[in-house]
Amino acid sequence: MQKLSLNQSLQQRLSPQQIQFIKLLQIPSAELEQRIEEELEINPALEEGMDMDERVKDEYDDDYDGGDDHDDYGEYGEYETYEGLDVKQYLNQDDYAGYKMQGDGWGDDDRDAMPVIATSTLAESLVQQLGFLRLDSRQESIGMQLIGSIEEDGYIRRPLRSICNDLAFTQNIYTNEEEVIGLLKKIQTFEPAGIGARDLRECLILQLERKDQDDFAVETAIKIIDAYFDEFTKKHYEKIQRRLDIDDDTLKNSIKVITRLNPKPGSIGNGDSAAAYLMADFIVTNNNGKLDVILNSKNAPELRVSRSFAEMLDTYDKTDKNGSAQHKSIKETVTFVKQKLDAAKWFIDAIKQRQQTLLKTMKSIVEFQHEFFLDGDESKLKPMILKDIANRIDMDISTVSRVANSKSVQADFGIYPLKYFFSEGIATDSGEDASSREVKNILKELIENEPKNSPLSDDKLEKLLNKRGYNIARRTVAKYREQLNIPVARLRKQL
Repeated sequence: MQKLSLNQSLQQRLSPQQIQFIKLLQIPSAELEQRIEEELEINPALEEGMDMDERVKDEYDDDYDGGDDHDDYGEYGEYETYEGLDVKQYLNQDDYAGYKMQGDGWGDDDRDAMPVIATSTLAESLVQQLGFLRLDSRQESIGMQLIGSIEEDGYIRRPLRSICNDLAFTQNIYTNEEEVIGLLKKIQTFEPAGIGARDLRECLILQLERKDQDDFAVETAIKIIDAYFDEFTKKHYEKIQRRLDIDDDTLKNSIKVITRLNPKPGSIGNGDSAAAYLMADFIVTNNNGKLDVILNSKNAPELRVSRSFAEMLDTYDKTDKNGSAQHKSIKETVTFVKQKLDAAKWFIDAIKQRQQTLLKTMKSIVEFQHEFFLDGDESKLKPMILKDIANRIDMDISTVSRVANSKSVQADFGIYPLKYFFSEGIATDSGEDASSREVKNILKELIENEPKNSPLSDDKLEKLLNKRGYNIARRTVAKYREQLNIPVARLRKQL
């Protein structure tokens, strides 16, 4: 017996403009220039530069508080769509024609004086990022050995067994490939993406894993490199297409994603060994106790809607009003011009909203971690999760995650990835939260001071932490111990 049922469901669908904003939001400033260049190539209605008589005051000054401007757009941007196009909105849009993408609060006189936001060499950048891991001396030595083994193009070609031997002979550190691989995996999360790979396949996979996993082209690209790398290198695309059961467009888009990856992550393409490898997206300065946050948009050029392109549409509009017949080809041209003008305006809007959202998020992080940003004392870092910032700026957690995932900030005492400031919160007997970093430091201290012939089990470590007021379970102790690359008690026993 067949039954007919009707179910209703409410689904939120993002518009193309909202998707554009999301994609722009998650890329770091170092990649923004390339994305803008791509848009300039495909859209003749979008131009780089600003007319002298159209200069407008930069909206993004140091006092920006992420207020009304952002609310006009909504979290993902409520961009308008046009049934009928009012030509005047393009001819009189000085705010778009003269939109400055110079960043936050940098005047004309300041452009050449913008602080240098990068380390001088790849090795120095990697060593600095290694410092963010808070390793013990043994792990740091292994990490330094691995960084020293990275060749100019960014690869580690020396066998890990040989690196183990080097550590034993030169530093009296006896390790195994498993421990070395654990440290290598951490280094492979550093910037630039793909660094520390042992071959081209691993290099491409490392870069793809940092891209938007919700993008079907990226998902397919990972499958191609992971399962059909040989076929890809031999350009047996038809075979790949059959085995993955994908259409022509999906294959084309996936191949495009792969070919845009950097096969030599140690080089930025110009052979300049002193070039910048780690660029900060934000700069925080301490002016006598007042923390100022600015957005580094040095690589983002000034954009405007093409006036000549808009005037072209005005000409067609006048022709139509004068009663002249429009042929099919003219109507197609008008439609094309309208679409490109819309796309240019939407893109500038998305860039503008991206900067507002980045600043709003970073300012909230600095307010939350105010004590740390005053002097860089890591003991003053508060436990902070994505939800804390999302609630403060009234945005979704996924938005904060996109900002934090691939961005970094330069303070007076160093450059930090934003992910560094987010951690788990551990409840204490006093009712306050303790940072997971704090708990890990205590755990590390307990293990370093344990009897060498009778090391502490995870159960004993749990009880000791509980006595100190940290409400932590044994499985969490085990997780933190593993994250610190500390073996279980029986393997730490020394006779």
